[in-house]
Amino acid sequence: MSISELTDYFLRYGAFFIYLIVLLEYLNLPGFPAGVIMPLAGIWAAKGEISFPMVMVLTVFAGLTGSWALYLLGRFGGGKVMEFYFKKFPKHRPVIEEKMAFLREKGGTGVFVSKLLPMVRTLISIPAGMVKMNFTKYTVSSACGIFLWNLAFVGAGYFFGDAAIISLHKFMHNFSHNFLYHLKNESLFNNCYPKKLLKIRRENSDKGEKT
Repeated sequence: MSISELTDYFLRYGAFFIYLIVLLEYLNLPGFPAGVIMPLAGIWAAKGEISFPMVMVLTVFAGLTGSWALYLLGRFGGGKVMEFYFKKFPKHRPVIEEKMAFLREKGGTGVFVSKLLPMVRTLISIPAGMVKMNFTKYTVSSACGIFLWNLAFVGAGYFFGDAAIISLHKFMHNFSHNFLYHLKNESLFNNCYPKKLLKIRRENSDKGEKT
């Protein structure tokens, strides 16, 4: 969606549109970039179209709703969903499992930190559900991370206007590109080496560390 389209919908549907568009963004649906949506909501608040506190309430609640949906997907259907995903992208399995191990070790702190990282902040909800993290702990950790993330992006739009959209959208695009490039290279590396060679490589590495 373009900025003009988003603005037109906001003028038509008001506060509900902010909730809806942020919810779709937190559901990790394509076409709803946080680097545009959040600052734009801040710009609307700066123009007096809606109050800043109301924008924060709407965006945080929308973020929580989206996070709850993905958490429940992971908790009650995550295994089947991820098996389907792994069939499509088998080399991604170690990365996802690493995130699950990270959540088992770090718990709520891991969710909080992840909610402050582009791309990871929406995807982390599914592994959190799959490891059956306590729902209350997950909600509190998510709410804290979502609040800080939204405050930074909405506040940027409120104080810096259109310049914030340009800068944050560029930042998000570059981060996403680098993240996917890293993931792709890691998958290519795993694909180029047979499992036996990888095992030998790890064993030699462990021996070197011991000596």
